[in-house]
Amino acid sequence: MAFFTPRVVLASLLALPVALGLGTPKTCSNPPLSCSTSTSSDLCCLNSPGGQLLQTQFWDTSPSTGPSNSWTIHGLWPDHCDGTYDSNCDTSRAYTNITEILKSFDKTDLLDYMNKYWLDENGDNESFWEHEWGKHGTCISTLEPSCYTDYTATQEVPDFFQKTVDLFKTLDSYTALANAGITPSSSKTYTSAAILAALKKSFGYEVIIQCASGALDEIWYSYDVRGSVVTGDFVATDPDGSKSNCAASGIKYLPKSGGGTGTTSTKTPTTSTSTPTGTGSFSGTGYLNAVTGGSQTGCLISSGNWYTSGTCATYTAAASGSGFTLKSSKGPCGISSSAFTCASGTTATVFTAKGGLLSYNGDTTFYAAAVPSGSTQESISTSSKSVSVSFQWQSL
Repeated sequence: MAFFTPRVVLASLLALPVALGLGTPKTCSNPPLSCSTSTSSDLCCLNSPGGQLLQTQFWDTSPSTGPSNSWTIHGLWPDHCDGTYDSNCDTSRAYTNITEILKSFDKTDLLDYMNKYWLDENGDNESFWEHEWGKHGTCISTLEPSCYTDYTATQEVPDFFQKTVDLFKTLDSYTALANAGITPSSSKTYTSAAILAALKKSFGYEVIIQCASGALDEIWYSYDVRGSVVTGDFVATDPDGSKSNCAASGIKYLPKSGGGTGTTSTKTPTTSTSTPTGTGSFSGTGYLNAVTGGSQTGCLISSGNWYTSGTCATYTAAASGSGFTLKSSKGPCGISSSAFTCASGTTATVFTAKGGLLSYNGDTTFYAAAVPSGSTQESISTSSKSVSVSFQWQSL
C-alpha cells in the first residue's frame, strides 16, 4: 500500500477515467474549496452541505477481517463543516445491487480489491456496501445525476467506490503506526497521544481515532475538496467538529487472529482439500461450514447465503424442543418456500443434527444452483438444484 501523500492528493492520482459511453462529470473552472469562506451556488462544483469528506478505516479483530498487516475500509463520509452530517439523502438511489452495478461498469478489479479490503465483519460485504452508499454516498452533492453530462444510470456508484478505494490506498495506517513502534499486541497498551502523533506525522494533520471496549478500532482522515469528488483535489485538513473517543492511556491495539497477509483471519473457514471434522455440537456460537464433494468450501454468511470469499458469519444455536434454532446478525433463520433465510421477521425453524451435520426434516442435504466463487453468493434451498451441499458446525 502506498504511503501518505501530504496536504493535496493529486487529481492525476485520484481522478477517475471516464469510460467510453458514460456521462461526463461537470467541468468546474476554478472551483472553491469546500468548508472554506468561498461559496458557490453550483453544488456540482462545491460539496455542500457535506463539505468535509472523511475516509474512515476499521481495525476488526473479533472477528478479524482483512490482512493481518492492514486496516480495512469503513467508508467515505460527507460531514458538514462542523462535525454534523446528513444521511440517507436519496432513497430513490439507495441501490441494493452494488456488486452487479460495479460489474456492469467493468469494475472487476475494483470489486476484487473491495473483497479484500472493504469487508463486513459478518461476511455480508454486499449489504455493507449498500449501507455505505445509501447512508453516505447519496449525500455527496457532486455525485448527483444532474452533475453529469449525458448521465448513465448508476454511474455515480463506481465513482464513489473507486474514489474511496483510491484514497484508502494512500493512507497506510498500519505502517504509520508501526513506524512509531505501535504494533498489534495482546499485552501492550498505548497512549492516545502517541497514536495521534504517529498518524499526524504521516498524514500531516490531526486525525480522529475511535476505540471500543478500550481497544483501537477506527481511524478517520479528513479532507476538504476543491471541486467535484470525481475530478477535484482532496486537500488534507484537520477535522471539523468530530473528536476522538479513546482514553488518554491504556489503549489496546489487538492483533488480528492468524498471521500473514491473507484476506481473512485464519479462524475463518476457507476451501479445504479434505473432508473437515466438526469442532462442536450445535450450541452457543459458531460458523456453518459448507461441505460439498467431500471438501469444505466456504461457509454461510449472515443472510443465509453460501459464500467462499470473505468472513463467515457467526451463528447462535439455541436449544428448542427436540432440536435447536439458528440466528445470525440479520435475525432468526428459517426455511421459507424451500429457501434458507436469516432475517428480521423470519419465523425460526427448529433444526436437528445428524452425523454432525445440519439437518432439516431428517435430511442433511441442501442445494444451490452453483458453487459460489469470487464475490458471487448462492442462496440455499431444500429443493433439488444442481449442487448438493451440507453444513457442519464449527464452535467458537
